[in-house]
Amino acid sequence: MRLDELIRKTERRLRAARLHYGHGTDNPRDEAAFLVLRGQGLPFDADLAQAANPARVEPLIRKRIRERIPAAYLLSEAWLSGERFYVDRRVIIPRSHIAELLAQGLAPWRPRVVRRILDLCTGSGCLAILAARAFPQALVDAADLSAAALAVAKRNVLQHGLQRRVRVVRSDLFSKLHGERYDLILTNPPYVKSSAMRRLPAEYRHEPGLALAAGKQGLDVIARILAEAPRHLARNALLVCEVGDGRKAVERAFPRLPLVWPADEVFVIGRRFAT
Repeated sequence: MRLDELIRKTERRLRAARLHYGHGTDNPRDEAAFLVLRGQGLPFDADLAQAANPARVEPLIRKRIRERIPAAYLLSEAWLSGERFYVDRRVIIPRSHIAELLAQGLAPWRPRVVRRILDLCTGSGCLAILAARAFPQALVDAADLSAAALAVAKRNVLQHGLQRRVRVVRSDLFSKLHGERYDLILTNPPYVKSSAMRRLPAEYRHEPGLALAAGKQGLDVIARILAEAPRHLARNALLVCEVGDGRKAVERAFPRLPLVWPADEVFVIGRRFAT
């Protein structure tokens, strides 16, 4: 069997299983290609006419269908902005919209000087690493409450050779960052409201709830960040925060804040604000 044939066969199986997507792919065709190619250690641009090894990927496909485990966990890898990151169930699977903004250098909101960056609620460390790539002169702190998540972040920092520029810090938001100020704070915090947590598809239930759940309105963590961030933003600094589908809730809760929305899921705000 050729690779393209195995991908088509896998796509049909995934489609029939009525799976949920959103952890790196958004359709059964791309998910099938991900499982088949990376499950055999092949690059995404592999020659699809070459022979496949169905036996090697069959256990992955069965688990994806029967247990609804996201492909990224089955393969222990996720891709964001063309970069590969190690992942396991200690962290949510990278999919932040902030990555797209970093790829554009945060234009036109880019701070004039970026020497220090904080990635708050870093999880796998993916945004900290992408920020270090986008701002090669900056030092980056990658902070998270979860020691388990930080173990994954450390692994990714080492994998990307950035241990001299990215510092991993265990902190409940800003609690262990006394006196620290940053030119840029990035955060993809928990923002799923309680009612939505109860309706999550099975795939999302494999992810750590600590990284998703954020109270009745989904604003528990975001409210704390907005309250504490001004003390940690340097002059002319910028806060970039992802809120998922919570834009309306954020705007209702903080009507006086001068939020700018480069995407419906992400707002940016400058240093001079207060709640």
